[in-house]
Amino acid sequence: MSAFFRVAWHVMRKDLTVEVRSKEVLLTTLFFAVSVVLVFSFAIVREGRAPDDVAAGILWVAISFSGTLAMGRTFERERYNDTLRALILAPAERPAIYTGKLLGLLLLLGLVEIVLVPLIGLLFNAPILAYPGMLAALLLLGTLGFAAVGTLFAAMLVRVRSRDTLLPVLLYPITIPVMIAGVRGTAALFQAAPDESMARFWIALLIFWDAIFVTLALWTFEPVMTE
Repeated sequence: MSAFFRVAWHVMRKDLTVEVRSKEVLLTTLFFAVSVVLVFSFAIVREGRAPDDVAAGILWVAISFSGTLAMGRTFERERYNDTLRALILAPAERPAIYTGKLLGLLLLLGLVEIVLVPLIGLLFNAPILAYPGMLAALLLLGTLGFAAVGTLFAAMLVRVRSRDTLLPVLLYPITIPVMIAGVRGTAALFQAAPDESMARFWIALLIFWDAIFVTLALWTFEPVMTE
């Protein structure tokens, strides 16, 4: 294993070890995401039926809102103990540190989505098992693009007083392409007659945006954190 991946692995393991002991971020994020889905279900579903394409939008709203909460809470720990400064000063590649933080966040959001997707299927009668592989690809790629930008911004704002306000203000406009692709691709699979070709198109578009966001984040993390 190269030094880059070894550093990324240790950073991710550190974050997951802290989370396993406290479960603070996971439980908070999961509770918030489930609450969002429940509120929308009581407001929209009538006589056991929801309007078309609503389920996909609500799923991604819950993912984006809960993901933003998770990013803020995860980096809040780094501020308390000044851990991020120690990581930056360590003799390690800074893109590797970013990669480890990103992987830890992806695993956390993946656990939240494991609960969210069946809940969406139950409350909104969404056909989540029609194309499970494509749905998983959409969720993975959409979450990757969203988390790639969010991890960078959360690290940048960790010492800023108004970070809780600034993070969504900076994050949401930039990740709009990823969110649109995720919603439209998921909606194509949740239709009464799933549109597989359209879902493939949005998956390809997500791959394109993910490549741009991850590359730019890896490229800018070191100079941004140095300044």
